[in-house]
Amino acid sequence: MIDQEAPVTRAIVIHPVSRDVQDRSSARLEEAAGLAEALDLEVIEAMVTPLRKIEAGRYFGRGKVEDLGVLIHECDANVAVIDANLSPVQQRNLETDWKVKVIDRTGLILEIFGRRAQTKEGVLQVELARLAYERSRLVRTWTHLERQRGGGGVMSGPGETQIETDRRLLADKMAKLRRQLDEVRRTRSLHRSKRQDVPYPTVALVGYTNTGKSTLFNRLTGAKVLAKDMPFATLDPTVRGIKLPKGTQILLSDTVGFITELPTELIAAFRATLEEVREADVLVHVVDASDPDRDGRIRDVEEVLDALEAGPSHDQATIEAWNKLDALTADERVKVDAVIAARGDSLQARNRLLISALKASGLEVLTSAVETALTADHELLNLAISPQDGRAVAWLHRHGEALQEETDPETGILRGKFKLTEIDMGRFRSEFPSLANQLPELPDPDEY
Repeated sequence: MIDQEAPVTRAIVIHPVSRDVQDRSSARLEEAAGLAEALDLEVIEAMVTPLRKIEAGRYFGRGKVEDLGVLIHECDANVAVIDANLSPVQQRNLETDWKVKVIDRTGLILEIFGRRAQTKEGVLQVELARLAYERSRLVRTWTHLERQRGGGGVMSGPGETQIETDRRLLADKMAKLRRQLDEVRRTRSLHRSKRQDVPYPTVALVGYTNTGKSTLFNRLTGAKVLAKDMPFATLDPTVRGIKLPKGTQILLSDTVGFITELPTELIAAFRATLEEVREADVLVHVVDASDPDRDGRIRDVEEVLDALEAGPSHDQATIEAWNKLDALTADERVKVDAVIAARGDSLQARNRLLISALKASGLEVLTSAVETALTADHELLNLAISPQDGRAVAWLHRHGEALQEETDPETGILRGKFKLTEIDMGRFRSEFPSLANQLPELPDPDEY
């Protein structure tokens, strides 16, 4: 982790890559440099370096370590950012050889999360993840760990070593944080259950970090969530209610952005927050259409969704909103249109839309697509409702979707087509038994 008191400003960013896997190396290097800059580090050199195999002691081979050491000192850098996950031993040995502070990918992301967290839950989650990361690095962090503390009494043994004491203190602190997080999670669970009691479906915005989720959220809800051109500008989920074009009331949630190889410590710590994603009725996967590594980013997000047991592979309705349409050149727009057109009339093609949250372009099509996805499994009802059952019409408008309505001026009977979910149809049957004979017959229980 970065010592905030030390004047660490000049950094060299190194992205190691296997010789046979270099298809995304430039995008990964650019991302790593962006993460370093998000910590106010001055990136004076960013480079991709080939890696034949990972060495247990220093990650790189001896010759590569020496070459990189020469480059680091020629650049007068005092921080080396390695875009890979290093073991404590590898990190310690590189710092010893290079005489500079070494930060790996996990440490870099944890530091950014630490700066961005605002709410109590966010701070607790990041602190727990940081302690889990640092626990294995005690031997690197302090030089007094071999000292022993004496036991009490004449016959006592030599006592525990300092590293044992520090590990025990860390374990105690982590246990305390987990208890505090459990309280926060219980509160969040209560809030979620209250929202579930209200008959409003939920829609969650997900996507790679810095794709414009918060900008889209602000456009749709009128909220003022922080939206900046930086990684992980928003960590804490925000929920707002909005009304869709046909009147459907929904709860829209903005969630933390994903990233390639999101540290497992963070996935575990943020699992409660990310439950908003798994519980959503529809996911809107926001994609940066102008990103050269767009397809790779999409795969990265889908992998994180799989880890959360969410997304299209888990039968969760998902819409891809290809954002930043305003940033595309004319040639890039033609290529993007071709990608979507190539999929024809498939379901995935219908659920892939081009938008610009910044320019508020295509948002009507997006909200209509969300409404369609929410009602995809609804059943179509043809009802004739007499004037004395007017309360049923209001109920249908509140819980379902009215596709067509026509009132007979002589009898006052309303004939209409309505869409309801299977659950709401059961509620309607119970609430208005006089109209139950017009509903589809219930399945025969002997068939199950």
